[in-house]
Amino acid sequence: MTTSVEHGREGLRLDELPVRPIHRKLVALVGAGLFFDLYELFLAGTITGVLKSEMQLSTFQLSGILASAFAGQFLGALVIGRLSDVFGRRRMFMVNIAVYSGFTLLGAFSPNVAFLMATRFLAGLGIGAEMTVSDTYLSEVVPPSVRGRMIAMAYTIGFCAVPTVGFLAKWLVPLRPLGIDGWRWLFVLGGLGAAVVFVARRHMPESPHWLARQQEQKDTVPFRAIVGREYRGRTALFAAVMVLQVFGYYGFGTLAVLVLQHKGFAVVASLGYLAITYLGYPLGSLLAVPLMERVERKYLVLATAGLMAVFGLTFGFATSVALILISGGLYTLASNVFSDALHTYLPESFPTTVRGTASGATYSLSKVSTALLPFLLLPLLDDHGSGAVFTVITAALLGMIMLVAVWGPITGRRALDAE
Repeated sequence: MTTSVEHGREGLRLDELPVRPIHRKLVALVGAGLFFDLYELFLAGTITGVLKSEMQLSTFQLSGILASAFAGQFLGALVIGRLSDVFGRRRMFMVNIAVYSGFTLLGAFSPNVAFLMATRFLAGLGIGAEMTVSDTYLSEVVPPSVRGRMIAMAYTIGFCAVPTVGFLAKWLVPLRPLGIDGWRWLFVLGGLGAAVVFVARRHMPESPHWLARQQEQKDTVPFRAIVGREYRGRTALFAAVMVLQVFGYYGFGTLAVLVLQHKGFAVVASLGYLAITYLGYPLGSLLAVPLMERVERKYLVLATAGLMAVFGLTFGFATSVALILISGGLYTLASNVFSDALHTYLPESFPTTVRGTASGATYSLSKVSTALLPFLLLPLLDDHGSGAVFTVITAALLGMIMLVAVWGPITGRRALDAE
């Protein structure tokens, strides 16, 4: 029987190898999970207009549906991120994908608003953990020299889900295949697809760094370590960054279709325009692949956040279809270079002993912020229009830019425990 020590040594050799087929296979498996995670993440925001009209939802109820999934994601990122430091990255991969697959599928059969909110919350437990465990795992299994590029490749696979959701919604929403509402089929496809990924991931190896650390350290590092003297400054920085960045990143994905309807476009037309702007998500992630190893993560985060602010204001105040599509597409493109850079930057900023805990805890705060976002931005949209919404989003992005510019660490392509 292979011992955990042998697994750790074998894992470290894997980490030190040049890029091999096993690395590409792991990137593909992580990317496939991210695909359905992002599918779920953008699904509710994409069909908000449909849910509002078909279920006759008030603004408060609609905000509740959007917020419920993000509340679940907060707990999922916090708890499962922590558990990945205790029980391993691979085991938590299996737990989180099983959770969001099962409850997403169940959500397709929601008889009422309360049931839909409950299933979105429970699915969110798994959705919230996927990104933080993916970031931690990939940062530990791929060679440092290509870490950023390979994480960007995994996210490029994942972000293909966003335009997929947009085009599927445009196609299925007006239909009733087999007498079932088109929006319900969107949930079914997401749940079944995630179940396939669960099966495919069964033989993924454990993180070499986590296995090696288990041999060096018998006692689990307590959760309070990330707020102790050694790490509290960095933890506080990334907690604030995660709270503010969601205004720019999820603010667009959650509200874009409602912004278009507020500008006077019909539901189906809004879905079509949204699907086109969503093409910027995978294209932006693809653009990040060569940039990640050429530009320091900190500066890439700063530059792309600035572009998001510019394109977001343009989208918010635009009235012509051409300007809406161009600014929306450039916004999503910039936001995904930003996202890939940030998802690499965060785990690189903490050592292996607390990487999953720190990444999960700080990332989980983004979900609290996102859960509150609809209650702030939807009334603002109703009362003051999309220009006011994107002015608030820009202010949050500028605040985040200042924090990273002053206190953000330089990480580059160092070995993970070279801090």
